Amino acid sequence: MRLYTYQRGICEALDDPGVREIVVRKSARIGFTAILAGYLGHSVAVNPAPILVAQPTTDDARAFSVDVEQIFEASPNLRGLISDGADESGRSTMMRRLFSGGSLEFLSASSPRAFRRKLGKIAVADEIDAYEVSDEGHVLDLLKMRTQTFRDRKLIYGGTPIFAGGTVSRLFDDSDQRIFEVRCVECSGFAEITWADLKFDPSDLSAGVQWGCPNCGCLVPEARKIEMIENGRWRATAPENTARAGFRINTLISPHANAAWPKLVEEFLRARKDPAQLQAFTNLVLGEPWQETGEGVVESELSRVSANLENIPSEILYLTGGCDVQHDRLELSSIGWDAEGRGIVLEHVILWGSPLENGTWIGMAELIARRFKHPLGGQLAYDRVLIDSGDGRTVREVYAFARGRAPLVFASKGVSGWRQPPVSLGRASDKTVRLQLVGADAQKEAVHRNASSGSLKFSDELPPVYFEQIGGEEIRTRFKRGFQVREWFQISGRRSEALDCAALAFAAKHLIHWQPDRRAEELSSAAAPRKAPAVIRSKFLGG
Repeated sequence: MRLYTYQRGICEALDDPGVREIVVRKSARIGFTAILAGYLGHSVAVNPAPILVAQPTTDDARAFSVDVEQIFEASPNLRGLISDGADESGRSTMMRRLFSGGSLEFLSASSPRAFRRKLGKIAVADEIDAYEVSDEGHVLDLLKMRTQTFRDRKLIYGGTPIFAGGTVSRLFDDSDQRIFEVRCVECSGFAEITWADLKFDPSDLSAGVQWGCPNCGCLVPEARKIEMIENGRWRATAPENTARAGFRINTLISPHANAAWPKLVEEFLRARKDPAQLQAFTNLVLGEPWQETGEGVVESELSRVSANLENIPSEILYLTGGCDVQHDRLELSSIGWDAEGRGIVLEHVILWGSPLENGTWIGMAELIARRFKHPLGGQLAYDRVLIDSGDGRTVREVYAFARGRAPLVFASKGVSGWRQPPVSLGRASDKTVRLQLVGADAQKEAVHRNASSGSLKFSDELPPVYFEQIGGEEIRTRFKRGFQVREWFQISGRRSEALDCAALAFAAKHLIHWQPDRRAEELSSAAAPRKAPAVIRSKFLGG
């Protein structure tokens, strides 16, 4: 492999027998995955031993095993060193490869039990901020236990930070904290390239993007970035800490064309308008953890607009609903969405009545069958509605209502975990029902984040109790088995049905086939509105 200067420093630590633990707090686009794959190939060929490699999910572990396999096939020196991925019975064992003197096993951090009865002299854990803490403990503790047999073990941790206080940040803080410094082409001084030192005009990027040397103040153009990187160095900022070697690196020093400073600035200017995109930029480009501005919402600061379902703003093109089921009522929130994905809560209605009674669901059917006049001339109807079926008491009733109403109405169930997708297809107890699994933690956070930034607005006709419920829960960070865990907590004296409904409506947006231009054209036509899905009641079933 041809290594960039900053990659060479990491590889030297990997090959240093005196370094037992390494942590890399990184951004994307710096080639860390390639480094890991190359190190695994080197270990198999030069220093064979049992090797364990952990990834956040099974899919990630499988994908990385394929990447490693391709390297072994492409390199003449590595070709044929590992098994072909089949045991004596012919069954695939692509997650466990054998070679002379050791084995290479790919494990999923989402399955802690997979770490039992495993031994490794070399243990690699990638994207460690995405690991969940299970009842069996943190995966890193389990992985470290698997290496205790070997006195000369090597532990390698890496990952992109997500939130402040995350695992990769904590391990880096407990290291010698090495940073990569480039050498200025003017003063020959060394300094780390940070986002604050990039100089550009946000209103006119034609002048280019330059780096301001913090030592001499000179401006260095993008064209000389490679020269500075080649003359760069790693410097330990906490050399007294010998627990592990730590490396901090960001995309600003990447030589890839897609990591050119002007392109990164363009990404930032697009991302700064949306908190979710800005967090992704902070994590993936700057390699920095996202600092939460607040763990909840301030109700008095939420944006209110003069709008409702009878007075829909012209920019609203889609409509989703989220229904929360209580023992004596159904609550439905309706959110309208514009072409950019910004929303307005247009209505929150409470339908009193037991969900065990058919009449209550007839009322809900009438609510979601409504059509609303749109300023463009056409009519707007609900695109998707998610109904919570996770209380364990009304599952049968929710399934009965959703059955036959897809793709307009789906039964849903919240699943915990910050890395869960917004919505995914689950397995219902009734095979005739399509159950949607909602990443509840992240969707409630999306509601708060967008509400705090103004990307989510609220009708000024909503009652005060609605805003109390939107802020009825907050995120708190606590320590679980020695690791920080972010969890939702109910604020004493408050309810949170409005937040749950909004989170379902947010998730429902991800089920829409998003074509804003086409939808605007449809709404500009006064043609007959779309018919609601027909529900035919069988005389046989009705007796």
